[in-house]
Amino acid sequence: MSQGITRDSMRGKPVDIEPSRLTVTKTTSPKELPPSKSLIFGETFSDHMLRIPWTDATGWGAPSIVPFSTINLCPGTTMLHYAQSLFEGMKAYRHADDTVTLFRPEMNMKRMNTSAQRLLLPTFSSSALIECIKALIAVDRRWIPKEPGHSLYIRPTLIATNSTLAIAPPKEALLFVIACPVGPYYPQGFKPVPLYGTTEYTRAAPKGIGGYKLAANYGPCTLAQKCAANWGYTQNLWLHGPEHWLTEAGVMNLFVVIKDSGGVTELITPPLNGMILPGVTRDSVLALARNHVSGVKRLGGFPDVIKVSERPINMGEIIQSSKEGRLVELFGTGTAAIITPVERIGYNGGDVMIPTGEDGMGPVSRPLWTELVGIQMGAVKSDWNHVVSK
Repeated sequence: MSQGITRDSMRGKPVDIEPSRLTVTKTTSPKELPPSKSLIFGETFSDHMLRIPWTDATGWGAPSIVPFSTINLCPGTTMLHYAQSLFEGMKAYRHADDTVTLFRPEMNMKRMNTSAQRLLLPTFSSSALIECIKALIAVDRRWIPKEPGHSLYIRPTLIATNSTLAIAPPKEALLFVIACPVGPYYPQGFKPVPLYGTTEYTRAAPKGIGGYKLAANYGPCTLAQKCAANWGYTQNLWLHGPEHWLTEAGVMNLFVVIKDSGGVTELITPPLNGMILPGVTRDSVLALARNHVSGVKRLGGFPDVIKVSERPINMGEIIQSSKEGRLVELFGTGTAAIITPVERIGYNGGDVMIPTGEDGMGPVSRPLWTELVGIQMGAVKSDWNHVVSK
């Protein structure tokens, strides 16, 4: 916990988020719901937002759900000057029986607290914030599209609001949560994407901030993304070091599937070494694969024998396995797309081709995607779903 919270605890003052203090002020001018087919990610926001202020002197203030509005900040706010800002991304789903759920929100809260510690922003009770977020979703329930594959994207954000140009641990902060309805990432079906193996830019470095979901990690990637697009690629494959170790694909975690010389399939993802974000979908894919291997729950269509590895892998191994016909597939994982298959990697002036199936997916990613979507939409029962309302 941050130093501020420790001091407040010693003073006996309220320091944590208290859902019992939550107030709700509903808008008097609810917006008209947009047609689901017209939704563009992140451009349409629901009617309300959650706000929770914090100060070093008094701890967390009372949570409030209020009409969606702008946030007034002093031009000298440290968040604007020193990027003392972090965020999360999660989704609420509407099931066929009209039940609304959140997918593994405790994982997002754990990561959000870890990011807060990195910036010396205040930490909080994960269960308390989840309860407040559920209240926000319940108020804006009508904004969750009913069409299959649609959801309500939830964006919890924590920023420093100090009005000073001094670089120091924040003494004031604001936690707010906004939401926007979103459609399926691939409305016309899966389309494998081309990645550019980026050696001109570096996304993260050892002992840096790459493993945290901080605002400062994203803006600087835009230039590299634009360069990749200009060269005919959808996103960057971030490579690290002279050996060109694979780290992430754009803003997604990365998985590679290869076969060893004996024909055994191996599902590989780079280890969480401080440069890689601990993605919720990444963790879910690993858990499903390991449950299959251990026999806890076998996945239909998944390889009977498969090795699951968190280990380094570089472009040399990718190229060698491709030449020998052992490269099975490569895909990214994340909240927005769940699973994104890759068709080729631009590298050193040429393309490394990645096998894809007729529907764009591979033999490992397809059953994983099917299981994950089944869980999120309620077709597959799982304790990963947290019920918001029925």
